[in-house]
Amino acid sequence: MPRPFVAYLRVYEPLSAFDSELSKRLRNVIETGPLSRSAVGEHERQMWFRSQTSVPPRVFPGESATGRPSPRNLFDILVLDPADVPGAAAGQGLLVCPLDLLSRSAAALVGFLSTAHPALREAAIPASLDSVRARAASVLGQQSANAVHAVSTTWTVPLPWFVMFDSGARRLVLADRESPDRECSWRATMADARDRVARAYELTANTFGDQGPAKVLEDTAGWLEHFDDTSAVELDYGGLVQLMDDETLTADTSCEDVNAIVTALEAGDAEEVAERFERLREFWGELAIKERFN
Repeated sequence: MPRPFVAYLRVYEPLSAFDSELSKRLRNVIETGPLSRSAVGEHERQMWFRSQTSVPPRVFPGESATGRPSPRNLFDILVLDPADVPGAAAGQGLLVCPLDLLSRSAAALVGFLSTAHPALREAAIPASLDSVRARAASVLGQQSANAVHAVSTTWTVPLPWFVMFDSGARRLVLADRESPDRECSWRATMADARDRVARAYELTANTFGDQGPAKVLEDTAGWLEHFDDTSAVELDYGGLVQLMDDETLTADTSCEDVNAIVTALEAGDAEEVAERFERLREFWGELAIKERFN
């Protein structure tokens, strides 16, 4: 079975960013073996299946029968070596990204309840909508002091995310399509990501207004502020690499194009902006067609 067609934007924090007790437990998880990056999508899918086939079904993956977060959630982490992050300080310890699946699921449900057609809501959620909404609010309330360490999107990547990364720092592994080693990702230090987002937001908002891409950049900047200054940021195509052949992945210039648009906005080069937008539209339009047919 292919990996879910999900891409991820993640933040990895140093162990010192967590309280002492949690840091100790996370260190133990690192020693016993964290998740692999390629296994994340399938792991989250299986957690969701288990939550829905349990008796009675649970509202969210990652919660116990009592409705409280499952202790097993602590083991759901990814680990990153700072040596694999361009510009990261030497000698820094391993960085950790908790999946935060329970909180992410609650946030997704709140969004679904706010936007879905009433008939779809009733068909998808047999329980009382008020009780489900209250449960989601309770989970998010427990997360309010911190932000989730990962956000995800299906079938595509929000283009403003690319501004955080140097296009030359892409990690591309052209293994077989079904191989867990197949990868396309970028990484940046938190300082670089924040600076790039701030620059792009100012230029985009001044040119196009504070909605659309500027709103995504504003929200992203606010999200990044929740984390330790020595963290790292990663954009991972995840299962999307299975939708693209080697030639398509190799020819992908999305990160370069988005950063070129920012530079062109600064230079007032409207022709360059239009040309780059057209290249992006053509590339990501192919995945949009596949989504519609699925």
